[in-house]
Amino acid sequence: MADIVLATINAHYSHSSFGLRYLLANLGDLRARARMIEFDLRAPADRVVTALLAEQPRIVGLGVYIWNAHRTCDVVRALRAQRPELIIVLGGPEVSHEIDQQALCALADYIVTDEGDFAFASLCRELLGGGRPADRIVPGGAVDVRRLALPYHLYNEQDVAHRVIYVEASRGCPFTCEFCLSSLDLPVRRFQLDQLLPAFQDLLDRGVQHFKFVDRTFNLSIRYSLQLLSFFLERHREGLFLHFEMIPDRLPGELRDILRCFPPGCLQFEVGIQTFNEEVAARIRRRQDYQATEENLRWLLTETESYIHADLIVGLPGETLESFATGFDRLVGLGPHEIQVNLLKRLRGTPIVRHDHEFAMRYDPAPPYELLENRDLDRAAVERLKRFGRLWDVVVNSGNFIATAPRCWGDGSPYTRFSAFSEWMFERMGRTHALPLEKVAEGVFTHLTSVSGEPAQEVAASIWNDLTRAAPRDLPKFLRPWLPQEPL
Repeated sequence: MADIVLATINAHYSHSSFGLRYLLANLGDLRARARMIEFDLRAPADRVVTALLAEQPRIVGLGVYIWNAHRTCDVVRALRAQRPELIIVLGGPEVSHEIDQQALCALADYIVTDEGDFAFASLCRELLGGGRPADRIVPGGAVDVRRLALPYHLYNEQDVAHRVIYVEASRGCPFTCEFCLSSLDLPVRRFQLDQLLPAFQDLLDRGVQHFKFVDRTFNLSIRYSLQLLSFFLERHREGLFLHFEMIPDRLPGELRDILRCFPPGCLQFEVGIQTFNEEVAARIRRRQDYQATEENLRWLLTETESYIHADLIVGLPGETLESFATGFDRLVGLGPHEIQVNLLKRLRGTPIVRHDHEFAMRYDPAPPYELLENRDLDRAAVERLKRFGRLWDVVVNSGNFIATAPRCWGDGSPYTRFSAFSEWMFERMGRTHALPLEKVAEGVFTHLTSVSGEPAQEVAASIWNDLTRAAPRDLPKFLRPWLPQEPL
């Protein structure tokens, strides 16, 4: 039994809640009276409610995010019906803004906004002491990270074995990109390495191999980045994997020197390009040196063994289909390992809404608040771009068709050629999700041979090479006329 139950609904079982662990670690003298429970979206609301009430808590704190807002609302509604006296506290980015517009927030007793590491503990202490604060909105603000108790000891053996281990070296972002919640998170605050690195050493000693850094600006402070990278390079072992989000136009010589030293499979960088249209970038207050970005990406891809994941956004105000296509082709030409095409979302609290009238921005009112249409992209164009991004994931980003995927655009415009392919695939399959690998392979083969006119035997050999890269398998029926190989 626990007086305080901290809970959230993760998007997937493999995810772990970094925020809950911070709240639990910073409860101080209340730590022994609290318990953390994690669910994922496979869990129906009634099962979540049963598990929470089984602890007989006095306070339930729920982390609310864009992916779990609807399910959390169902949970809170049921908790209200079954335990009216239960104190329900909400926190997280989804409930930190536009509070008065959310039915979920109306059901809660208290809402802790922004970073609640200390504010939640103070609220619980007052509530359990018999007090009832008059103001139901409890501002968390931006905490002093030097005062935080680190949460890494709260990753247990199950987490280490089966879940993503999230870590951070800093909070905040110096940039003001209007589509991003981090634009509200000022200033940048770095953790002290003399506290942080021993915690990372403990994770290494417990067998953690994958570290996913959630910092928005890993390479903002070069000196700090060098110390962090040196720590992991000195302790490198087979299977160590580090994920960072980096500023693409900031890569000085001393940082390049250490990046060269990491072996294949160790470093992954997430690079937010978002748009190559400089007028659009200026409109949304995104500062980026595109020439330096291109030079740095080329250098990373040719001079290091880093894996590069690059992002583009569809639907930014003023971005036309033509300018998006030009930017996409430009990015493909640089050769990152993955290109993620994301539809613009109107996240609660972000200043992107100031463009709504001028650019006729229309968003889905339900999470994840994706763009429906705007002045330059009608609904049909937005839907085509969504299908384009999804099938790019399936065929290219998946890594299942490393040899064959480039044939889908050949020497022409990657956007134009792949867009035609994605529409053909959608008409053939009727959907873009839950596509079996062999069906995708057959679609790629048929399109390349019957629509693009490529030699069937060459394409068949390329696809067979892709399909058997990871493990042996039977030769699919659609390839048998073109390959003399017997099924395994």
